[in-house]
Amino acid sequence: MRYDDTLETVLAGDVRSATGAPLAWRQLVDLIGRGRVPADDRAMEMLASIRTLVPIEARIASARALEGACPPPALVLLLAVDDLRVALPVLRTAQLSEGDWLALLPKLAPGARHVLRNRRDLAPAILRALESFGPADFVLPDHSDAGALGADAQPSMRGEDAPDGLFAVADLMARIARYRQDRDHFERGRPPERARSFRFETDAMGVVRWVEGVRREPVIGLSLDLQGLSAGSRLDGVASGAFRRRAGFTNARLTIAGESDAGGDWLVSGLPVFDQVTGRFTGYRGNARRPRSDERAEPQRVSPEADALRQIVHELRTPTNAIAGFAEMIETEMLGPVPEPYRDRAAVIRAQARELLGAIDDLDLAARIESAALSLSAGRVAVRPLLAGIVDDLGELLALRGSSIALAPGELFVAGDPRAIERLLARLLATLVSATAAEERLCVRFALEGDGQVAIRIDRPRALGQFPGDAVLGIDDEHEEDGALLGTGFALRLARNLARELGGSLRIAPDLLTLRLPAAAAEAAAEQAHRH
Repeated sequence: MRYDDTLETVLAGDVRSATGAPLAWRQLVDLIGRGRVPADDRAMEMLASIRTLVPIEARIASARALEGACPPPALVLLLAVDDLRVALPVLRTAQLSEGDWLALLPKLAPGARHVLRNRRDLAPAILRALESFGPADFVLPDHSDAGALGADAQPSMRGEDAPDGLFAVADLMARIARYRQDRDHFERGRPPERARSFRFETDAMGVVRWVEGVRREPVIGLSLDLQGLSAGSRLDGVASGAFRRRAGFTNARLTIAGESDAGGDWLVSGLPVFDQVTGRFTGYRGNARRPRSDERAEPQRVSPEADALRQIVHELRTPTNAIAGFAEMIETEMLGPVPEPYRDRAAVIRAQARELLGAIDDLDLAARIESAALSLSAGRVAVRPLLAGIVDDLGELLALRGSSIALAPGELFVAGDPRAIERLLARLLATLVSATAAEERLCVRFALEGDGQVAIRIDRPRALGQFPGDAVLGIDDEHEEDGALLGTGFALRLARNLARELGGSLRIAPDLLTLRLPAAAAEAAAEQAHRH
């Protein structure tokens, strides 16, 4: 058993000076609030004794840092009886037992109990206890000077029994009701105009805390981590996965419920923000826009399995990127000299991590196709230059297998998402090259067909000849040391499905594979004119 001396270290430090007290306060609040050390008497007495030495800004920041955590009752009490700005973040999210809440309520100020009255997750017994405090909680101090409330703020508007310097909340509520009635009368029958874009910022927990461009109520409190979304609002897994990796994201699909100017579908993009001094992650800044008519803003989930696979893919990508990054640091000696054997081993690890990332990307692509969440853009791609670049990238693999690829001449263009087309051709050629034998040559030919599609024909490796027709889609080559990481069958099925998403097809014959993709508009028009 190891003895955790974290608490002793903090208590033994400088806790009374102008700089030591705020530091000790933040450390103790964080340690106790997140359950790393117990809320024993010594720690709580220390917090209570140094509270007056800690600036209010530091106390507010430490309380805000506990949002989403589960601080113990003793710490909730200490913060709840502090200034309302300190108590507010804790009281909005604290999770206590019914007995702890009932013991805490009499010790709270009226403003703190008012925060609890706005919560919707408290037990009925706690709500009844709040009601038992009666009108005392509904009289607020009047900090305004004479006439600050305008001409309406005459003594006749004060409650009959309200003491001097106080005004009854009932009078204030009546004025608010009159204002809303006048406003509703003016706006009745006029639907709210939908906003076209907005900007937002989140805290380190991924919860939206600032918004500009739409009404605050529907957006404030939404979470990038899929936690605490209001009923009906939803955000797809793109933002959630990026949040867990502290990475940027583009065009995540958000749907906001309600009839406000923020209601409806959005495409959201964001970038992570880090503290310039400490490097600590502080949240996201981003923007949202309405989708174009050709974009689908709502997530279309076809199968729960595909959605679960996408979540797993996001979880796998993070440690793999970290492994590759640390291996590169060792290989390039970024942190100092490294013996050559270790650099060689780091290079091997980095290469293996790169292969694993490629397999993870394949899984992510397959899951997106399965869940109808693949976003494709329009484009025009030259076939032969793209194939030539892919063959150059496969040079090491071709040398390892002792095989070659011959490209036929020609100038043709296909229509579709450039990145998806490049991914399709690169994955298909790499899979076929992995199955070649020494001195085997694959010929790649392409031609414009009469149906307005470009046909790319690739020789089938001899090693796949024992699998007739589409039977090759069901094979697995895990037993091959240099085979596809996820299997030849998986890679070919992925290529076939991606070709369908691009409006084409992949057909497998005994001696060749034929990939068909839509021809670009100019080529299709020329072929149509030639036929007529």
